[in-house]
Amino acid sequence: MIENSQPGSKPLQPAQPAKRISLLTKPRLILRAVLLALAVITVYSLATLDTANLKFGEAFQSLGANLKSMFLQPSVGQDSWGLLLRALATSVGLAMLTTLLGALFAFFIAVFSARNLAPSWLATSIKAVMAFIRAIPTILWVLIYSVVMGLGANAAVVGLTFHSIAYLVKAYSESIEETSSDTIEALKASGVGFWPIIFQAILPSIIPALLSWTFIRFEINFANAVAVGAAAGADDIGYYLFMASGFYFNFHEVGLIVYLLLGVAIVLEVVSMKLRGHYLKKN
Repeated sequence: MIENSQPGSKPLQPAQPAKRISLLTKPRLILRAVLLALAVITVYSLATLDTANLKFGEAFQSLGANLKSMFLQPSVGQDSWGLLLRALATSVGLAMLTTLLGALFAFFIAVFSARNLAPSWLATSIKAVMAFIRAIPTILWVLIYSVVMGLGANAAVVGLTFHSIAYLVKAYSESIEETSSDTIEALKASGVGFWPIIFQAILPSIIPALLSWTFIRFEINFANAVAVGAAAGADDIGYYLFMASGFYFNFHEVGLIVYLLLGVAIVLEVVSMKLRGHYLKKN
């Protein structure tokens, strides 16, 4: 019989069976319960829906005819090409102005809301205020300023800029916080001032990120400018889209406006990609 004579050796223990990990955690159970409740509500709503006067055949035929008028037969209706292009330029200008103003104010606010530059209490307070502003949709801010300032482009500019600042402060501050605190402390220890650190050390390294966030906000502001055009009376393309669809029921012009908006969105995306590529290569 061979014995293990090495001191301190322990007899081999049988392998313990692996513990089974339960996938039904509390968040998963809550999610499943919510989805089940939504499914039950949806089924109940469909079952009790009053369709007495609804004729599905005619409804789908009407939908097909409207889609054909919009996307296969776009044309100018009660408005002219010059009027629509001027309104489109107004929407682009409104988006550009509010984005530039928002970016300018947001950058300086973001400097004091970055945790690696500002005191914790100040950064937390600013971020809390910005989160409150972001929680309210842009259209509501525009309507609030429309009540204060009256209908017109001024209310649209202030409302869009206000929400843009809150959006970009969060994006800019997170980009600034990616800079190492050790680098900032080393620059401070060497006698470099606060603003030289911002403009000569931090800003050059985060320009691609700032540019990306700014263009994203520009695209959002363009969409918001179209949406608030009718509400604020800004006389932009959104107003004519609302009039063509909800007042004149001219789906030919609706389709034309949609194609114009799609063309502008494609141009904005191409310009954004070119600029980001240029700065990424440069850095």
